[in-house]
Amino acid sequence: MSSAEYQPIAPTHAPIADILIVDDMPNNLRLLSQMLSEQGYKVRKALNGNWALRAVQSMPPDLILLDIQMPDLDGYEVCRQIKANPKTRDIPVIFISALDEAMDKVLAFEVGGVDYITKPFQIQEVLARVNSHLNLQRLQQQLKHQNTQLQQEIVERQKAESSLRVFLHAVSHDLRNPVTGMSMVLKNLLQARSADGQENTIAVSRGVLERMATSCDRQLNLINSLLETQKQEVWGGALQCEPIALDRFVETLVADWKPMLQRNQATLMHQVPPDLPPVRADRNQLWRVFENLLANALKHNPPGLNLLLKAEMCPEDPAFLRCTLTDDGVGMKPEECARLFQPYTRGEAARRRVGLGLGLYLCLQIVTAHGGDIGANSSPGAGTTFWFTLPLEKISKFQANRPHNT
Repeated sequence: MSSAEYQPIAPTHAPIADILIVDDMPNNLRLLSQMLSEQGYKVRKALNGNWALRAVQSMPPDLILLDIQMPDLDGYEVCRQIKANPKTRDIPVIFISALDEAMDKVLAFEVGGVDYITKPFQIQEVLARVNSHLNLQRLQQQLKHQNTQLQQEIVERQKAESSLRVFLHAVSHDLRNPVTGMSMVLKNLLQARSADGQENTIAVSRGVLERMATSCDRQLNLINSLLETQKQEVWGGALQCEPIALDRFVETLVADWKPMLQRNQATLMHQVPPDLPPVRADRNQLWRVFENLLANALKHNPPGLNLLLKAEMCPEDPAFLRCTLTDDGVGMKPEECARLFQPYTRGEAARRRVGLGLGLYLCLQIVTAHGGDIGANSSPGAGTTFWFTLPLEKISKFQANRPHNT
């Protein structure tokens, strides 16, 4: 090998590279280590193959300079083991050896080497090849990272396209039905003559007006669900959190829902102890969660439903409070429960009714934004229990004055 004077080659790699030199000759290790250190590389040394493998496993280097003729494990076997490990297989290995037969070089490439330098080596040649392979390794890593990002973008776009197809189907089906109903009623009215024979007036029964009003309300609810979902997905549902005492909050909720419950011949009992610590939540968003759960229960069960709303400390995590809404309705299969909170998804009992299936999806987004969890437990004929958790307000903030929720 040549130890003549040489002009340093400015490395073009951008962070400092970690190079492992493996050679059983101390003089070779010293010379290679000195010249690479002078170039700004971080250098580690190993006098045999076993030491080299341990060094690679403990902290994989960016590049390995590997001698072939060594006791115990030769360079070929060291390279084989490095390439057999998924964590180290991408490390470039440059062989440096006095073996100059063609078959020696062929075998070096077969076991995974990226280059072969023959001893005695020229220092400038070693530096140039090390620099070249480090640059190539860096470019390959950049390409791999870009490919990973591209794959993620493809998956995200496929999901977006799938959601868009479902969205368009929901819009074309569920929003079109109320409009079609109103259009038919209006056309029938326009074609009919009024009772007194005047062309500019038409007698309209109360039942017709009620059907038109119902169709308008249904369409408005569907549009509001779409807008609310879009807002939650795009803006992330920014929360205006405050301490809320659930007992008073629920009392107000039950009072507001009394007319709707009466129309559905339903009862709503509530068990929220007044000594429960307050939750930290957005009042309007929390109201929407309760409303969506109540509306879902009334919508997908026959009249006469019995509901029980409870709140208690979460047994799994004392920093959270657990709310449940249980009904004695038709229930559903357990496998349906896992799909309920997906957008545009409804249970089998709900598919005969108009709706986009967004209410529970909104509940999921709101509860998740608060840091809680939400789910459902059910079985056919045994009713359904919806549950969700909310974080507690720190007691120190609540000791002086309890907030009013009316």
